[in-house]
Amino acid sequence: MSIYDTLNPEQKRAVLHDKGPLLILAGAGSGKTRVLTHRIAYLIEERGVNPWNILAITFTNKAAREMRERVDKLVGYGSENIWVSTFHSTCVRILRRFIDTIGYSRSFTIYDTDDQKTLMREICKYLNIDTKRINERAILSAISKAKDELITPEEFERSAGGDYNSANYAKAYIEYQKRLKSSNALDFDDLICKTVELFQKNKEALIYFQNRFRYIMVDEYQDTNTA
Repeated sequence: MSIYDTLNPEQKRAVLHDKGPLLILAGAGSGKTRVLTHRIAYLIEERGVNPWNILAITFTNKAAREMRERVDKLVGYGSENIWVSTFHSTCVRILRRFIDTIGYSRSFTIYDTDDQKTLMREICKYLNIDTKRINERAILSAISKAKDELITPEEFERSAGGDYNSANYAKAYIEYQKRLKSSNALDFDDLICKTVELFQKNKEALIYFQNRFRYIMVDEYQDTNTA
């Protein structure tokens, strides 16, 4: 019995989809991840796609591990060449190879939440921001939302206007990015933003990954943002 015989008609239709992008809309527990893993197997076994040309992305480390296990079980030999990882892990791998072309060292540090809070506390003190009116968490949240929309510190500053909070967020955002770069560090949001910046500025890197990843599968696509 074929592995595709275990799929219902709609799942099978998605797995066998031929050309162009495809968006799968279905509720929780309906087998979306199953469709993605079976499609990977189909591409390799039936279409002769090189596993090296396949990228599968999801959000959490747990989901990535589960997808990896399913893909390995379905595909077997050669599955190790498929990139199966989270958005952020994928970006780290890309940046470790090419980030030196946008002004960082490949040995960059990734700041966790505690690192960010410590840095923002120093920045608020340096900029004389009254943390009783605006706390560090609120500033970091505003910066994170800006990065989700690919809004740079300069763009954020221009849109701040005369609003007290926004003006202080903008000053803190500018100083925050300045200090991160001087420390050769990225925060979690930067992993995605800097990958976008890399592809915008380095056509060689963009073309390399466009040529490599001919087939891209994204799990939980509804949770993605602009970046």
